[in-house]
Amino acid sequence: MTVLPADGLSLAADFPDPSHDQWQSLVEGVLRKSGKDVTGTAAEEALSTELGDGLTARPLYTSDDTSADPGFPGFAPFVRGGRATGNTVAGWDVRQHHALPDPVRLNEALLGDLENGVTSLWLAVGGPGGVPVSGLARALDGVYLDLAPVVLDAGDALDPAVRALLALHETRGVAKEAVRGSLGADPLGWTARTGTEPDLTAAVHWAQVCRHEYPGLRALTVDALPYHEAGGSAAEELGLSLATGVAYLRALTAAGLSAEEACRQLEFRYAATADQFLTIAKLRAARRLWARVAEVCGARAAGAQHQHAVTSSVMMTRRDPWVNMLRTTLACLGAGVGGADAVTVLPFDHALGLPDAFARRIARNTSTILMEESHLARVIDPAGGSWYVERLTDELATAAWSFFQEVERAGGQAAALRSGMVGERIAATWAARSRDLARRKEPVTGVSEFPNLDERSVEREPAPAVPSAGGLPKVRRDEAFETLRARSDRHLAATGSRPKVFLAALGPAAVHTARASFAANLFRAGGFEPVHEPASVDASTAAGAFTAGGAAIACLCSSDALYAEQADAVAGELRSAGAGQVFLAGRPGEYSGVDTYVFAGCDVVAALSSALDRMGVA
Repeated sequence: MTVLPADGLSLAADFPDPSHDQWQSLVEGVLRKSGKDVTGTAAEEALSTELGDGLTARPLYTSDDTSADPGFPGFAPFVRGGRATGNTVAGWDVRQHHALPDPVRLNEALLGDLENGVTSLWLAVGGPGGVPVSGLARALDGVYLDLAPVVLDAGDALDPAVRALLALHETRGVAKEAVRGSLGADPLGWTARTGTEPDLTAAVHWAQVCRHEYPGLRALTVDALPYHEAGGSAAEELGLSLATGVAYLRALTAAGLSAEEACRQLEFRYAATADQFLTIAKLRAARRLWARVAEVCGARAAGAQHQHAVTSSVMMTRRDPWVNMLRTTLACLGAGVGGADAVTVLPFDHALGLPDAFARRIARNTSTILMEESHLARVIDPAGGSWYVERLTDELATAAWSFFQEVERAGGQAAALRSGMVGERIAATWAARSRDLARRKEPVTGVSEFPNLDERSVEREPAPAVPSAGGLPKVRRDEAFETLRARSDRHLAATGSRPKVFLAALGPAAVHTARASFAANLFRAGGFEPVHEPASVDASTAAGAFTAGGAAIACLCSSDALYAEQADAVAGELRSAGAGQVFLAGRPGEYSGVDTYVFAGCDVVAALSSALDRMGVA
């Protein structure tokens, strides 16, 4: 084997560095070929993506995109992690959530989880979905409380639930200094969920008890999930968590705790979504912002935010729920890379009812695979140094701080909730996002994109009904399309077939295939069954094909050139054959007989709702 000498070889260093202008010129050329004649910064903007909160993801980041110094892990401002070692020692805390009213069934689920990788338990106690306080001891039978920390989600049953849990620790001989976990007191979060007037008395009392008797136990949770689940943006979620945390600091210090002691009583809970970069940036920004609050309060040493990340329920779908496994994997990845101390992966069937053993197994194994097989926890702040992540962290922190200041000017978190400011702001955010969902600018795989009308439904035991409260609503990304699909299901149950749409493809396959595929995907999202037989029609065959297909509506699919030649005549024939509505796949034009145009960016929900209405599908 002959080894060539290094001398004379061309290495990367021998090539001139391309300039930003050269890159931009190449981008302009590509965009020009796609029909967009833009130059300069407009070319770069054409490839940018709006993220909400006034943030934009650009197509290219360089070393010029500087941001604030993130510091080192374990040191203020804690952007790179609250601990110097990050999660490298033991990984993040795998915290499974359980909401089962039956103590015996709950006990079986808890023991199964703990035997297979779960390291802490998050329990709903009291209320229609939680285990009764009287059944807590039975539910925790066989659980080693000194090894498996318990986090309570008790709502207005906080006092009896805490007393029962602490009594159980004492009965089992667990030393007070060995007790870990969180009591989960969150009166402002409960107000957000129920609309009731906040009462911080019990939360403050238990914080004092923890401070003096249980050094390893946190009393309060700053839960940002109510705001995320109502449709809030990442910046709104962060801003409201800051306002809540500050309100708790004021109450705790007024009760005699020092600022540092008060900070150590708080755990922060955030949603992790399938947008892994936004999740990473959100958790990093949250630590930076809280470090600033702690610094101003004179508690710089206690400014490391303890974070619990929960995969988003908003992103979970009822149709094609198997895709939720992919969503939660991405969310868990973002939470782990973002430096969360504890991560809860919701089971893929979370939106369908009570999860089964298989779903819980997949949920807990998601964290295990990412830590043990992907080695995700072996590096502290893996995203650190990424120009995009650092810039996004900085911009998100700025937007969140601005909203936090708005809330403080409105009188603080309690006043902002009471006045309706929080609800109105989040409702406006969700309305804007809903428009993007309806237009499929934010696609939902398996629902608004690539739906499977033949999928077998996944049945689960219904979760206990929770009475509607007067607090913030709970939303889902699949809401509008789920409504359409439910109407299609009812039509199928009543008639034996789904609503059908005839795809009137004009010209050869090379001409109509792209738009026919687009239209078929679009109509399936609303529960319509596309009929594309024969493959191509014209004015002489369209009426017969439409009648034979048994559809009630039709959609023309072809090129703009063929539309100009044939659309009017074919639309007329379809109408004469009984088509109640004629669509055209393409940009709006002036074609006689065409009622509605469907194209990339159109309001799909409005178009398909109208079609079902005209067909009389309830």
